[in-house]
Amino acid sequence: MNETTRYKILRQREMMKGYTAEYAGAEPTDQQQKLPFPMPLKEAKGTARIALPMDFEDVVGNKGIFSLLAERESCRVYAEEEVSLKELSFLLWATQGVRRYAGKSRQVTFRNVPSAGSRHPFETYLFIRSVEGISPGIYHYLPAGHELELWEDRDDYALELTEALNGQKFAAEAPVTFVWTVLPYRTEWRYGMQAHKYMLLDAGHVCENLYLACEAAGCGTCAIGSYDQERLDELLGFAPGPSAETDCEFSVYAAPVGKKK
Repeated sequence: MNETTRYKILRQREMMKGYTAEYAGAEPTDQQQKLPFPMPLKEAKGTARIALPMDFEDVVGNKGIFSLLAERESCRVYAEEEVSLKELSFLLWATQGVRRYAGKSRQVTFRNVPSAGSRHPFETYLFIRSVEGISPGIYHYLPAGHELELWEDRDDYALELTEALNGQKFAAEAPVTFVWTVLPYRTEWRYGMQAHKYMLLDAGHVCENLYLACEAAGCGTCAIGSYDQERLDELLGFAPGPSAETDCEFSVYAAPVGKKK
């Protein structure tokens, strides 16, 4: 291992620790400085909205936590059948659904996954190929109203998504592919330089809930951390490259979903 590689690894390890000597005496966080509170939810910007059903109890065929944990595994091969609207609705609710709000001037959301300080820095985008009642395209989940908004009306994304996911064709051709993005400032506002470790942990919470929810609904999924950052960001319409702006948003995780064979 050369010295350049060794140094890069060291830096990444120190970032994961979250508490390092260089952060000691760092300037107060934006919360401590009483700077404006970042909105906990992203405003709708799409061209159309789809209300998602909440009566999805009937899609949960496996309710035992022991069997969910024992049978959970990554699934890369899916049946040639569409995912039902109720199944998709349940998966979205399980991973990013809002249970309730707290606070007035500084409102936070309590959701079905834990998040450091209830900051919930993630947004959910869906590449939909075969979901009951939904035209193929790219969609964005609006957790406040449990809705989908059409992000981009297109059904020819498979090749670009395959390339963005480093050639993982099975993921791009799944009935629906989840892509989570992060708005780091939501967590940085409160935790400053320690925020990035917490966001990594939070991403794991979200994807594990998807695994368990898929298992309960007879679906399969596979967590994907290998992707081309610039290609995936551009595919979703986000500016590629480094940014320290408070509205910075970029891809951080992906997971295809389909019915188990």
